[in-house]
Amino acid sequence: MNKRLRLRTTGVLAILSVLVTAGLSGADVRYSHPLDPLTKEEILQTFEVLRSAGKTTRDSRFSLVTLQEPPKQDVVAYQPGSPFERSSFVVVYERTRNETFEAVVNLRSNHLGSWKQIAGVQPSFLLEDAEILQRAVRADPRFAEAMHRRGITDLENVGIGDWPGGYFGEQQGQDTRFRRAVFGYRDAKSPASRPIENVTADVDLNAGKVIRFTDGDIVPIPPLGAGPEALGREPARERAKPLHIVQPEGPSFEIRGQEVRWQQWRFRFALNGREGLVLYTVGYEDGGRVRSVLYRGSCSEMVVPYGDPSLGWFFKNAFDAGEDSMGRYAAMLEPQQDYPDNAVTFDATLASEQGDYFTIPRAVAIYERDGGLGWKHWDAGRNHNESRRARELVLSWIATVGNYDYAFNWVFHQDGTLEMEVGLTGYMDTKAVALKRVPDSAHEHDNPDLAYGHLVAENLVAVHHQHFFNFRLDLDVDGTNNSVAEMNTEALPPSPSNPYLNAFTMKATALRNERDAARQVDMAASRRWTVFNPSKKNALGYPAGYTLLAGENSIPYAAPDAWIRKRANFLNAHFWATPYDPQQLYAAGFYANQSRGNDGLNRWIEAGRPIEDRDVVVWYTMGITHIPRVEEFPVMSVHKAGFKLVPNGFFDRNPAATLPK
Repeated sequence: MNKRLRLRTTGVLAILSVLVTAGLSGADVRYSHPLDPLTKEEILQTFEVLRSAGKTTRDSRFSLVTLQEPPKQDVVAYQPGSPFERSSFVVVYERTRNETFEAVVNLRSNHLGSWKQIAGVQPSFLLEDAEILQRAVRADPRFAEAMHRRGITDLENVGIGDWPGGYFGEQQGQDTRFRRAVFGYRDAKSPASRPIENVTADVDLNAGKVIRFTDGDIVPIPPLGAGPEALGREPARERAKPLHIVQPEGPSFEIRGQEVRWQQWRFRFALNGREGLVLYTVGYEDGGRVRSVLYRGSCSEMVVPYGDPSLGWFFKNAFDAGEDSMGRYAAMLEPQQDYPDNAVTFDATLASEQGDYFTIPRAVAIYERDGGLGWKHWDAGRNHNESRRARELVLSWIATVGNYDYAFNWVFHQDGTLEMEVGLTGYMDTKAVALKRVPDSAHEHDNPDLAYGHLVAENLVAVHHQHFFNFRLDLDVDGTNNSVAEMNTEALPPSPSNPYLNAFTMKATALRNERDAARQVDMAASRRWTVFNPSKKNALGYPAGYTLLAGENSIPYAAPDAWIRKRANFLNAHFWATPYDPQQLYAAGFYANQSRGNDGLNRWIEAGRPIEDRDVVVWYTMGITHIPRVEEFPVMSVHKAGFKLVPNGFFDRNPAATLPK
């Protein structure tokens, strides 16, 4: 989290932040749609309307500029070629007054639709904040004193990283916009490899001053070692022989503007600066008509809590979406490395925090890949085989947020399954310790240096931590009138009807309101959840449904009353279901930065709204507990996790049965 994005642009601004729904280049105007992302012209028009209305100046900063998504009913009813409204949504921050405003700009009529102040909140951090922090810390005499205590005189080689300070009941809270500095010795090109422990500085980003400096016990700085900066120094292994992915007749998918058509699937997509890639209007063509599955799907929030309570680590609970706007860290994908030869890529046109736009090349990739064996049966009696090879369509983007890289893949399967595949890579955040090797003892964790992490190199410990993703899934299963059921499997007790003790059954229980629908994964019950349309039945009488199948998951290890659990209250359940509300987009609330936990899922469900036979939104919290291994250093191999949405009663039979040989 301590690295900041730097992008080269052709404009006058050299450092820009990606803060809006992306305009994907190459879109064909013949296929315009109400959910199309803002174009560069619309971004500039938005800024001009605000300035002309006297609402913003050159000193205003734009935390978010994105499409104001039209009402859902208007999008569903839209017919190609029909006129539609077009507006942008803007979050403006005025640093001199420490005030936040929200605006809606009507792009068709070229006027300001609304303008209101939002009191008591802090919008997500800006790249400018990182620069202010650097200047403030270097100007503070306590910085030099702390470094001199550690024998460091070449202060220009001290790297200053920045983290969200969060909220822990402290005075600055939401009243002062602040960020916390951490330090590393950067002879090795990467401060993460040689951390300077027990020194932090809180910076008032509006006053440009350090408001709190902590200087604790001295820990020796690790020697120049095999950290991330060492990549490429060792001789590379023998190169594998070429593997080419070739589609001589071209891809099987068709792109119409922002819409993709592949096999029976139909969907739209866009990239925005907060959530990243968003799926829209996902449907499956069945019997000559497109049946709706998912109206909108995205990673609504992500938080990474670390498990070390020490001075330089207790606050490391970064909200990568709500605090740092994960989508603005969309990586420029590298050909043949981040995606295969047969991919089609899309650029992202985005707005800057200063009031301009620029482009990230190759921000999104779409490609087909081999899906392995689709289905098979060998009939030994007839000496006959029937096998089908599966194909998958992948829609991919990668966010680099500090030391971690997150690859998000929406994967479309030919049997009607929609999968989210998350790949975690990058490098681990490390802590300096006195220990050079693990003691020859069965009780290594009695050593204080190893209490909260694992040694990955001499004098370096990678700290235990967790990654929690929350996915907002606005499922519209064959329409918007949906209900939710939880399915649990249990063994039956001994009885005359179960004489061989092998019987088990699955019981489906309706979840009638949003309070009842806050549920946990239960492996013992093989628990899963189905969103179904009670008024749409298949040929066998089952309601059309889609079931969420959980993959790897974890519980949070922070205490229930810890501030991180209050602020990221979506950690309190793996599964949530709420009635559709277009204002409820982010699991920890809209303004997660320095929040006190007074918004988000745990607050919303207090209303106890019904979720039967109505438009329902599902929220899935996926947790990965990372206990570091030395084999994950200096760089992490990709760790994959995810979940699936599988059809359950949606079809009359397996749609993949029609796959050709």
